[in-house]
Amino acid sequence: MKNIHIFLLVLLFGLFTGCSKDEDDQVASENQAVDKTANLKGTGDSANDILSNDKFTKLLIEIAYVDGFKPTDEAMEGFVNYLKERTFKEDIELKYTQLESPDEESLTLEEIADLESENRTVYNDDETLAVYIYFADAPADGDDEEEGLVTLGAVFRNTSMIIHEATVRKLAAQRLFVTDADVESSTLNHEFGHLFGLVNLGTTPVNDHEDIQVDVDGKPVLDSAGNTIGNSHCDVEGCLMLAELQFDGGFTGKSASLTAKDNNTITSACSLSGKSVLKLLDSKTAKNGIPEPPSLDSECLLDLKNNGGR
Repeated sequence: MKNIHIFLLVLLFGLFTGCSKDEDDQVASENQAVDKTANLKGTGDSANDILSNDKFTKLLIEIAYVDGFKPTDEAMEGFVNYLKERTFKEDIELKYTQLESPDEESLTLEEIADLESENRTVYNDDETLAVYIYFADAPADGDDEEEGLVTLGAVFRNTSMIIHEATVRKLAAQRLFVTDADVESSTLNHEFGHLFGLVNLGTTPVNDHEDIQVDVDGKPVLDSAGNTIGNSHCDVEGCLMLAELQFDGGFTGKSASLTAKDNNTITSACSLSGKSVLKLLDSKTAKNGIPEPPSLDSECLLDLKNNGGR
């Protein structure tokens, strides 16, 4: 009888360790199978993939937010409608992921990228294109609230975006008729415009409407050949992609180079200025006191259609 007990114990142990090994091998295999390289390209590199259905038919967007800083339902509903209006993606899924606070007073772009590496769970898979948007509880590093120079959001890869939700809410609170959803929508739509490849950032303009980089004195920045340099923003007044919405209105400096494609260096394709967005919302406030969200102008719409969008 004793020998039988020992035999059963050994058998059960063998089955347990065998199952555990199989599970570990399966997890390791799944982790190894995730190819992240397609989501680590430069801003605008996936413009056609997002706009058309040629390669990807589904858009999966992970909405990662710090506990207490989840974006409004109103803004997210409008955001999905915006994507369906401009792309051929009918299958759009939002996956919400609640995260703990990183407990930082401010966030650098490098820290934001590190947080994404730790927490992102969605990547391109088969016919699904994945995008990651992080709603943070901390402002951007270098913000100056006293001067009104604050960053609402930024894009820094082909499928990566940061929204400084804490800053969004502070900014919206400065106006009676401007809501959190108003500022969220303007920020999301503008930054995603760069993922669409606007302007001249992966989506070639049909007609020239790209604004130029200027220095702190407002003078054009020239390249080595003496030509002006584009800043990947629109020069049409009132457009959602207007250069003035960028931090410092398109000055070289904090917003970094929009055409940078070095995957080893994290650079912001656009840092959206809170002061400029608030000014634009004020200018679009209707007589009933409700601000109208800024929209893309005809030139930007033509560019998107020419690159596979609606």
